[in-house]
Amino acid sequence: MARLIMFNKPFAVLSQFTDRGSETKRQTLSDFVDAPGVYPAGRLDRDSEGLLLLCDDGKLQARIADPRFKLPKSYLVQVEGVPDAAALARLRQGVSLKDGMTRPAEVAQIDEPALWPRDPPIRVRQSVPDSWIRLTIREGRNRQVRRMTAAVGFPTLRLVRWSIGAWTLDGVAPGQWIDGDPNLLPK
Repeated sequence: MARLIMFNKPFAVLSQFTDRGSETKRQTLSDFVDAPGVYPAGRLDRDSEGLLLLCDDGKLQARIADPRFKLPKSYLVQVEGVPDAAALARLRQGVSLKDGMTRPAEVAQIDEPALWPRDPPIRVRQSVPDSWIRLTIREGRNRQVRRMTAAVGFPTLRLVRWSIGAWTLDGVAPGQWIDGDPNLLPK
């Protein structure tokens, strides 16, 4: 049976096991995950936090990461400003980015979630409020969520991937990992 790991990736950690090409040492998955033979199923930017799935089965890895399977990925997103109905509607319809239109997203304004503190904290501007949205997409372009919120006028301050399909961060502390059920992948 395939092994699946659910890892809560902290801010500033690379979504890979080695760091080549950097003069200064950066944290990688090897600083947190001691499970031989597993590899990330997709990516999560260095400046993003949250759920990263790792597995030891290439077919499972492809099913999780490949956008043609349209596995929903939900993010808790702290944005600069308070998105209005028009901005939320644009996200729901799909946003035009330099690399084309995004697929429609599910989006809702939410209260500030009970998350761990980020280290370092986000920059706070006294004159500009911030707010939170939950954004669910079914594709995974480079820095897509950040580019989408910026395109509608509300830059991302903090980005936490909360779930991929049926797998969630519930009960997984930052920097920790647990074994997950690979059978939660839809057929």
